[in-house]
Amino acid sequence: ALFGIVQGGTNLDFRARSVDQVCSVELPGYAIGGVAVGESPEAISEVVKFTAARLPEEKPRYLMGVGYERDLLCAVLSGVDMFDCVLPTRNGRNAHAFTRNGQLHLKNACFKEDATILEDGCTCPTCAGGYSRAYLRHLYMSKEMLSGILVSMHNIHHFQSLMVDIRVAIRDDSWSSLPNCWPGLMEPQKTT
Repeated sequence: ALFGIVQGGTNLDFRARSVDQVCSVELPGYAIGGVAVGESPEAISEVVKFTAARLPEEKPRYLMGVGYERDLLCAVLSGVDMFDCVLPTRNGRNAHAFTRNGQLHLKNACFKEDATILEDGCTCPTCAGGYSRAYLRHLYMSKEMLSGILVSMHNIHHFQSLMVDIRVAIRDDSWSSLPNCWPGLMEPQKTT
């Protein structure tokens, strides 16, 4: 499907003008582009809320290239339906594993002898396979490409799990339960 892409940076007047012009063309859906290119989480939230509210309600709304958990949650609450982002795999290739409590930077020395998996209770192939943080760190330090593959699988599973929990919160109107399942969701991104 061909989607019209709304641009305008963080300038809300430019965004409004872009929405008017792009939405004047009948398309299967509309996208919000040009955010998450260095703006603060607050600026991303402001632009997404402002723009999504002006897009046709009956058409799919797609947010391009935004991927941190807090930004996805904000976008869903703003009425966005679809997302894409390289964040899970790019960060996986660069030794960053996402967890419900924040990111782990697996090249850090504190993981050299850490025999635990990336996240207790995670059912991804990496955690279910018993790959320890120490082993993953060893793979990164040895420049073994398996490291990025294993952590990317974990990261993708992490974001899929988040979206499942968001869908449940929508279905059950249980938004207040999300912070219990995702303690790092509303906090600034932290890395260990």
